[in-house]
Amino acid sequence: MTSPVTASAPHPPHYTSVPDWTREPVVQPADPLGRVHTVIEVVGEDPAATAPVVAGWVAGLDGRDVRHRACPDTAAAVAALEADLVTAKVGHRVLVAGSADACLAVRAAGVRGGLADDEMAFGVVSVETRTVWCVHCSAATVAKLALDDVVACSGCERGLLVYPHVSRRTGRHLGFMVDAEEA
Repeated sequence: MTSPVTASAPHPPHYTSVPDWTREPVVQPADPLGRVHTVIEVVGEDPAATAPVVAGWVAGLDGRDVRHRACPDTAAAVAALEADLVTAKVGHRVLVAGSADACLAVRAAGVRGGLADDEMAFGVVSVETRTVWCVHCSAATVAKLALDDVVACSGCERGLLVYPHVSRRTGRHLGFMVDAEEA
C-alpha cells in the first residue's frame, strides 16, 4: 500500500464525475471552521491505514466537537452518518477515512442527506476496489479494477466497461457492455 498524499488545497476542476480521490490515496484537510465534525472511520478494511488519518484530523480539530465513529464496514458507516445527520445543523462537517469505494458510498449517503461537497472531506487509503453498477441488469459488481477495465457482471455476466462516471446518489461506477455496438 502506498502512503496517502495530503491535499493542501482544493483540487482543480475535473471533467468527469469521478472524484480525484478515487484515483490515488489522498487525505483531504478537515475544515477547521466547522462547528461539529463527524469522523467516520471504516476500520474493517484496514485499521492500520485509517487510524493515522483519523488521528491527524482529530489532533487538528483539538477543542472542537468531534464525533468519532469507528465502523466495521461500509454499511455501518452509512448508518452512522445517517444517524448523525438527523440532528445536524449548519456548520456540521463530515470526514470519512477508508477505501475509495467506502468513501464513495458514504459520500452518496451524505448527498442523499443534503450535504454539499464542501461539507465533506475524505481520507482515502486505497483505490483498488470499485463497485460497478450494470446498466443492463442493475446488479452491483465489486472487484479490484481500474477505470476503463472490463469486469464480468455478477448479474448478467456481460463484460462491463468501467466507465469514468460515478453516481453521486449511489456512489457506484457506471458499467456497460464493452462491445454493445457489435452485439
